[in-house]
Amino acid sequence: MADKVLTANRLSDGIAVWLDAAGRWTENLQDALVARHAEAVSSLEAIGKRDFAENKVVDVNVIDVEETEGRLWPTRLRERIRAQGPTMDYAVGYSHADPAFIAV
Repeated sequence: MADKVLTANRLSDGIAVWLDAAGRWTENLQDALVARHAEAVSSLEAIGKRDFAENKVVDVNVIDVEETEGRLWPTRLRERIRAQGPTMDYAVGYSHADPAFIAV
């Protein structure tokens, strides 16, 4: 089974977030809690459903990641873009995605 993390969009502003080990939503993929077995993935899914129901986040998904040289890398291009920031002007304080990070 591939390593997985829980991602969503924060309801208040739409920014991509990841669940950390303390159960908080963080804007930094590198702080995400990594699930490495089926029971951990089930727990992530349950937390995602709960936080969606409590109107904290939307578009909740468990995604595959790889750890390379101590950094988490989503396996899908869509998730790499979400992790690194938008590819266009979006919101004050959020820069464009790093092309090297999202390169496949």
